Amino acid sequence: MSQKHIYFASDFHLGRKGLESSSVREEKILGLFDHFKENAAKVYLVGDLFDYWFEYKHAIPKGFSSFITALVSLKKAGVDVEIFTGNHDMWMNTYFQDLGFKVHKDPIFVEHFGKKIFVGHGDGLGPGDYTYKFIRKVFRNRVCQRLFGSLHPNVGLGLMKYFSNRSREKSFGKEDFISFDEEWLVQFCESFPNKHEVDYFVFGHRHIPMDYRLKSSNSRYINLGDSLYHYTYGVLKESGFSLLSYGEEEAHIETNL
Repeated sequence: MSQKHIYFASDFHLGRKGLESSSVREEKILGLFDHFKENAAKVYLVGDLFDYWFEYKHAIPKGFSSFITALVSLKKAGVDVEIFTGNHDMWMNTYFQDLGFKVHKDPIFVEHFGKKIFVGHGDGLGPGDYTYKFIRKVFRNRVCQRLFGSLHPNVGLGLMKYFSNRSREKSFGKEDFISFDEEWLVQFCESFPNKHEVDYFVFGHRHIPMDYRLKSSNSRYINLGDSLYHYTYGVLKESGFSLLSYGEEEAHIETNL
């Protein structure tokens, strides 16, 4: 039997239209999960799986049953799946944990094939973006979450959808790459303590597939892209890390390698 691989994917933003409708994109993601089922030892889903998410005590957003069923099927097939929250689904509470998944709200260190990896969604890291960092603290505050949870689900989830759409109008769309020197996550990696001990920094959030070797070390910054416009994901094999696109061997990525 061939050796199983480690996969990374992020920024599905289910519930939001990208190049295609959410339902069409979901079908492609389910096809990717079928690929994982055959080839993965472990899968890291690195945040913003949904465009908006809030768990009430007895209610969750509707419309994602096929995705959640496929996720459970992946786990039942023996693939270890870990989930990270992003800035659009940071309100995950216990639902996915009750389904048997480990959920991370902050970046973590992992090691596979002898490679040390720092992995997380990437929001709130690096310099600048102080307004979002303040909002993130408010949104992650348990008291604020309880107050929001006191709203009727029809009201609360409606508000979340509204603000998600407003955020998209201001900052989302197909992101444009400017330069690595201006990327906040690159700056975060360059200033990371003991970066020489990290082989790969793996993030989502920016929606642009990138593979960048740091100037100050041999570490590589990987951005997984998204499943809105690029349909990209990452795979770690014993031979190294690659960014791929659905159904193709190599993705179009921004790189300095």
